[in-house]
Amino acid sequence: MKYAGLIILIIASMVSTSFKTIQQQTSFDDYPVYNGNDLGVSYTPVKTIFKVWAPKATAVKLSLYAAGDGGNAISTHDLLKGDNGTWALTLKKNLKNKYYTFQVLQDDKWSLERPDIYAKAVGVNGNRGMVVDMKSTNPIGWTMDKKPALKNFTDIILYETHIRDISIDPNSGIKNKGKFLGLTESGTKSPDGEPTGLDHIKQLGVTHVHILPSFDFNSVDETKPQANQYNWGYDPLNYNVPEGSYSTNPYDGNVRIKEFKQMVQALHKKGLRVILDVVYNHTADIKGSNFTAFAPGYFYRHNADGSYSNGTGCGNEVASERPMVNKFMLESVVYWAKEYHLDGFRFDLMGVHDIETMNKISAALHEIDPTIFIYGEGWTAGNTPLPEDLRSVKKNAAKLNGIAVFSDDIRDGLKGGWNNLKEKGFVSGNANKTESVKFGIVASTSNEQVNYKLASSKAPWAGHPYQAITYVSCHDDNTLFDRLKISNPTATEDELIKMDKLANATVLTSQGVTFLHSGAELLRTKQGVANSYKSPDAINEIDWGRKAKYKDVFNYYKGLIDLRKNHPAFRMPATQMIQSHLSFLNTEMPGLIAYQLNNNANGDKWKNIMVILNGNAEDKTITLASGIWTMVADGQLVNESGIKYNLSGTLNIPGTSACVLYSN
Repeated sequence: MKYAGLIILIIASMVSTSFKTIQQQTSFDDYPVYNGNDLGVSYTPVKTIFKVWAPKATAVKLSLYAAGDGGNAISTHDLLKGDNGTWALTLKKNLKNKYYTFQVLQDDKWSLERPDIYAKAVGVNGNRGMVVDMKSTNPIGWTMDKKPALKNFTDIILYETHIRDISIDPNSGIKNKGKFLGLTESGTKSPDGEPTGLDHIKQLGVTHVHILPSFDFNSVDETKPQANQYNWGYDPLNYNVPEGSYSTNPYDGNVRIKEFKQMVQALHKKGLRVILDVVYNHTADIKGSNFTAFAPGYFYRHNADGSYSNGTGCGNEVASERPMVNKFMLESVVYWAKEYHLDGFRFDLMGVHDIETMNKISAALHEIDPTIFIYGEGWTAGNTPLPEDLRSVKKNAAKLNGIAVFSDDIRDGLKGGWNNLKEKGFVSGNANKTESVKFGIVASTSNEQVNYKLASSKAPWAGHPYQAITYVSCHDDNTLFDRLKISNPTATEDELIKMDKLANATVLTSQGVTFLHSGAELLRTKQGVANSYKSPDAINEIDWGRKAKYKDVFNYYKGLIDLRKNHPAFRMPATQMIQSHLSFLNTEMPGLIAYQLNNNANGDKWKNIMVILNGNAEDKTITLASGIWTMVADGQLVNESGIKYNLSGTLNIPGTSACVLYSN
């Protein structure tokens, strides 16, 4: 019994820790909930209302400044305590373009000076909020801005880019390099005379431009533009404000707002919708965050021992299930959708968010505009205390309403697993990936023709075709061309190009929502750097010289995009329609996938379409279905008028290539 005392101490410690955790959780659950829609700063020329939620504060102080940095406060004011954890103050004067901070007294300690979490405008580096007249930030014609038409979500072709990447190359021909305004410039060309930037995207033919995080993030010092600092932007600071380093003047809080709107307006005029990448799953840090300043601990999840949980791999995770957290998330995206005319949102690490919150967000956004598209990463980046059945992860996609999830099944099936760079995928001759590719071809929906025992996911997870984002590469990890080089070290450039073309030919002919990584159409390289989130421009920039060098690749991608847009058979909006009109053919050859889209699928003018994907390096011969066929795409060309005609019987399919035919 010599350990009895120690055991008692351990049990007592466990009980104490458990009690503290319960006490902490109970205290968060007991926090008052404010249901009003007026948190933040509300401006008119005659008065400005400041209202924050700080439920455990004993005092809240407002300081006004003439500038966004430096100088002493012009004046300091105490807020008055209101209902349900709120504090408010009305100043009856015109405070337009004045800057402000709040400090909160809690447990006899004053917080850091911070803007409120709802701040709509900030000064340089986001350390002070700014009182803003939002109407004065509207560019000319903003009220007449019109979204491009969209019938079905499955008509979407996403193009993921970064504000700096798309324009920073010295040969881009773009004046406002690395700025929001860079995506407003038309007529820009490379030294080879090829369209760049906005005109390039329009020329390619995609429908939606997905912009990496462009809210105010923490990692780039906006006072040092000459330093050419780079970051993807997944370190949120002020959620409701555009990033200052992408503006022509980060010191004036109005400029970034107006220039972001000008960018959206320019994209809309080109027939392109705009998606914003949002990062509500974590903040840049805990101690310095605006969340901590107003309600320490409340906005974050905690482990059983009271420590901060880390399901994001970034040191913290936001507790979306708490009422005032999901209220903020919902009101934030609604604000972006209304004020900035955005057409959709991509949720980073969406698996960290609870399903109920995501469905509330979806309902609110689709009430504004039913064509707003919402999608996200259906996974976490670490352990989280949120139970798996409550997470917005891929396996729970059917529980999500009007929300899509990235399909890592077809991604890894085509190029090889993300966590094993040497593994080959279907396009490199790995026939073991065949069922994962077929899984993606039917948009992760239920289909008895897929052998789920051999697929990466052992059951279908998408309730509808639009819920599957069909892709092979994105900003994360290596570019497609780099990845193919790594996993095929002895392949020639011509062989790698064949693999690249086959990969995105598969993506662009599959069901679901198509997603392309910016520059893939130019065989983009990041020089083998995978996690390039803070690598220099030399690694991340789109090299516009590659457009002329690999013009045949660009034309191939463009041709496939046109083919997809012209033929609704590739864009079926319903699971039952795919089940009725898509038939896989029994090729009896490993590494060869063939399927037919039958009977004018989804109203297509072509009665029957056949898609053949040869992942083998060797040519294969296939027996065509009955009928007379016209070839419109092979591994080299896409031509809807026809490449070869009057085909029947058997057909030779070159190694590492796709083939598309139709028959009427």
